[in-house]
Amino acid sequence: MESDGDRCSSGGSCNPDVVREKRLFKSKLSESLVQLACSHHHCAFPLNRNELCIWNTATAQPLRLSGHHYSISALSFGSKTNPLLVCSASRECVIVWNLDECTQKVQEGLTPRGIVVGTLLGMVLHVRFNPDDQQVAVCAGNQIYMLSAKNEAILAELDGHLAPVTAAEFCTWEKSMLISVSEDRTFKVWDYSTGQLIHQSGVLTAAFPLLSLLIDEENKQIITGCAEGQLWIFSLISDHNYRCVAHINLKKEQEKFCNKVSKSGKKIGEGQNTSKICKTNNMRPEGSVETSLPILLIEHCDFLVCFHNEENISSALNTSYFWIGSSTGLLIINLANFELEAFLSYKDYSDLSIWFAGSCALTRKPVNGKVLCLITSMFEDMIAVLEVNLAALVRTQQHDFLLCGNEDSLSVIARYSLLTNSPLCKVLKKNMKEPSNKTLGVKSTVKDQPLVFHNKIKSSGYTTAPQMTMFSPNNLKKKDVSKGKTSCKCKNKEYPLESSPPIKCEKEIFVTCKPTPICCIQYSGDGEMLACSLADKTVLIFNSSLTDTCNVFSGHDGAVNSVGWSHDKKWLVSASEDRTVRVWSVCNNEPALILGKEKFHKTVCFAQFYFIDAFILLCCGAEFHLLSFHLDTTKDDLKRYKQRSVCKLVQKFPMASTMEITSLSAVNDFYSYIVLTAGSNRALEVFDLNAGCSIAVIPEVHTRSVHQICQNKGSSFSTQQPEAYNLFMTTAAGDGIKLWDLRTLRCERRFEGHSSRCYPCGIAVSPCGRFIASGSDDKCAYIYEMRSSTFLHKLGGHTESVINVTFSPSSPQLTTATLDGKLQLFLP
Repeated sequence: MESDGDRCSSGGSCNPDVVREKRLFKSKLSESLVQLACSHHHCAFPLNRNELCIWNTATAQPLRLSGHHYSISALSFGSKTNPLLVCSASRECVIVWNLDECTQKVQEGLTPRGIVVGTLLGMVLHVRFNPDDQQVAVCAGNQIYMLSAKNEAILAELDGHLAPVTAAEFCTWEKSMLISVSEDRTFKVWDYSTGQLIHQSGVLTAAFPLLSLLIDEENKQIITGCAEGQLWIFSLISDHNYRCVAHINLKKEQEKFCNKVSKSGKKIGEGQNTSKICKTNNMRPEGSVETSLPILLIEHCDFLVCFHNEENISSALNTSYFWIGSSTGLLIINLANFELEAFLSYKDYSDLSIWFAGSCALTRKPVNGKVLCLITSMFEDMIAVLEVNLAALVRTQQHDFLLCGNEDSLSVIARYSLLTNSPLCKVLKKNMKEPSNKTLGVKSTVKDQPLVFHNKIKSSGYTTAPQMTMFSPNNLKKKDVSKGKTSCKCKNKEYPLESSPPIKCEKEIFVTCKPTPICCIQYSGDGEMLACSLADKTVLIFNSSLTDTCNVFSGHDGAVNSVGWSHDKKWLVSASEDRTVRVWSVCNNEPALILGKEKFHKTVCFAQFYFIDAFILLCCGAEFHLLSFHLDTTKDDLKRYKQRSVCKLVQKFPMASTMEITSLSAVNDFYSYIVLTAGSNRALEVFDLNAGCSIAVIPEVHTRSVHQICQNKGSSFSTQQPEAYNLFMTTAAGDGIKLWDLRTLRCERRFEGHSSRCYPCGIAVSPCGRFIASGSDDKCAYIYEMRSSTFLHKLGGHTESVINVTFSPSSPQLTTATLDGKLQLFLP
C-alpha cells in the first residue's frame, strides 16, 4: 500500500526546507531489520515480506518484482549504472536483477525474472557487489560466500568469524581485498580471490556487536560502528598495519553538539524545542530510560556539493564527511576533527510518519542539494522515503559554520594601527614605531579567509609559494653574541619547504650527570642555540648540533618551568616554581633582571618576550601580566649588587571562570595583538591586547585542561601564506592534539595515535607548517602531517617518556627531550 502525495515536515509546520517525506509505503509485515539500498535515482526495499519494490525517484513509480518465497533480508545496488543491477537475498535464494530489462518486460506486460546466483545459503544479513559487478559477496551466518553475478556458482567461501557477519565492503584500490565485520566484534581483511585471511583485528567492544562498515577511499581508512554508538577508524595504508586512527563515542559527541547548539540559542528543527535526545544525563527527566544509539548505516556525505554556489562556505576542501544512520535520526560526522556537524532527529519533525527506524539507507550523491533517505519503522509496518536538504539542515544548527573570515574576523597578523588607549602604546610612544604594513612585511592588503575552507583557496598554504614576507630581512643578519661560538653560519639561508621530516637520530646526550626532567626546550631565532630549562633549577644553552654547552644559568630556587628567547637572540627569560622570573644575557651568567616573589602570589608557570621584545608576558594564577622593561647590564662600582634594569606592570588580564591559566601563547617575531590562554576550566580565551580585553572564549576545548598551546609562527628562514599564521594547536593529557583556525574558532582536525596519559607531553610545528611533532609517554616521539589525522612517523630509541619537542627554525631538524634528562637530535 502506498500513500499519495508528498508529506513535508519541519517541526509541525509544512516547511520543506529541512526534510520532506516523499513517499510512505505500508507493508503487511514489519520490514524493520533488513539491509535497504539506495542508488542515484532508485530506492530498493522489501514489501509484504517477499516482494521486492524498486521506487524510481524520477518517475515516482514503483517497480515490484517477485521471485522469493521467504522474507527478503538484504538488498544492494551494483556499482555501475549501465546496466543497473540489484541483488536481493532471502533464506532460500540470492537473485540478481537487471532493472533495465525488468522495466522493459513490465512495459511489455511480461513477468520479469532475475538470475538466481545462490540457493540455501542460510540467513543472509548483507550483500555487496564487487567494483566491476561481476561478483557478489553474501554474508550468511558466520561465512561470506563469493558468488558469480551471472550464474549460480560459489567462487570462494571465507570462513573465520565466530558469529554472524553483519557487513562486508570491497577495497577499490587493492585488488581482491574484502573487509568484513561481525557480531563477534572484530573485523577481518580477506583476499577473496584465494580465500586467504590477511588480517584479523582484536575484539573492539566489550559486549556490543559491530553492525556497519564503510571504506573511505580518499583517506584509505575503514570506519565501523557498533550497536552502542561507538565508532572506530582504522588506517588501510600499507605500512600502517591497520592501526586505529580514532575512536569516537557518538553519544558523547551528540550531547556535546546539542549543548553547543542550545547555548548558542539555535534550535534543532525550526519551531521546535531542542530534541529530548539532545539533553545531557543530568537533564534527563526522572524515570526516563536511556536509549542506545545503534549505528545502522555509515555512508559518504558530499558536504561541499551542497554549498558549491556559496563563496562564504567555511568547510575544508581536504576534509571528508560521512552520514551516520541510527534508530533515532541522522548525524553528520567530520572525519578531520571527529565531531558532529549536524543532527536530524526524526522526533523533532512531527509530520514524519516514522520516529524510530529499524533500517536505513542513503543515496551517496545529492541531487539538487538533496539526499534521499530510506527508512523502515522499528515498530510498525511502514517504509518511508525522505528527502533531506543538507544545506538547510546545517544552516539551522551551525550558522557559524557558514561564516568565513570577514573584515572584523580575528587575525594573528596585526592589520590595524594601535588604538590611542591601547596598553601596547605605553612603551611604543617612547621607544618604538607603530606597526604598519611596511614593518609587517605585507606586500598588499590581504583579505582574511578561513585557511582550509575557502573554495577559492587551492590548498591550506603549507607547501605553496609564499604570499608575503612575514619577517624583516634584517632578522637574518646577526652579530656574534658569545665570543664567536654562535656566529650565524646560515646567513641568508632559506628553510627547505619540501624537505622530508627529520626521522633519523643523529645525536643523543645527557644534559646532566644524573636523570633530571627537562621542562622546556626552545631554539633561538637563528637556529644556532638551544635553551633547556631543567627541574634541577638551572637553564642550559647548547649549540644546535648538541656537541657543546655554551652557557649555564643558575639562581632559581625551584624547577624552571619555561624558557624563552628574545627576538634579537641576546636574552633569555625563565620562569620558575620559586615564584620568580629572571632575564638572562646570553653573554653573561648573571641575571639582568629579577622579578621576585613579592610581585607574584602564585607560581609563574610561563613567561615569554612579546611584541618584538617590547614586553614580557607571564601567567600567574588565573591572570597574565603584561610588563614593560628596560635591560641594563652595566654595574655601578658603589652599588654593584643593585640591578639597573627596570620593569613595570602595564596591565593584568584575568581569564574568566578559571582557577589557573595552564598555558599561554603569543607571537614575538612579528607584530601581533593576539594572546591565547587556556585555563583549568578546559576553556581557551583569546585576548586582543590592542583593545586591552578578551574577545572570544572557546569552552571545553579538550576533555582535560590544555597543557600547551602551539601557534604556527613560522620562522625568519621560511614564509607561508598569511592565512597559515592563524593556525594553532592545543593538546591535553589523554585527548590528543587539536588544530584550530583563529578566524572561525573551530577545531579543524584532530591528531591521535600517540600516548599522553601519564605526563603532559609537548608539541611543536615545523617552520614550513607541514609537520607537527609530539612527545609521548610510550618512550617515542611522533610526527604528523598537517593534512592527516594519523601519525606519519614514530621515532623510537628513547629511554623515558618524551615530554618536550622542538623544531629548528633554520633547518629541518627536530630535538626531543625526555623525562630522564636526555636530548636527541633528529635529521631527515
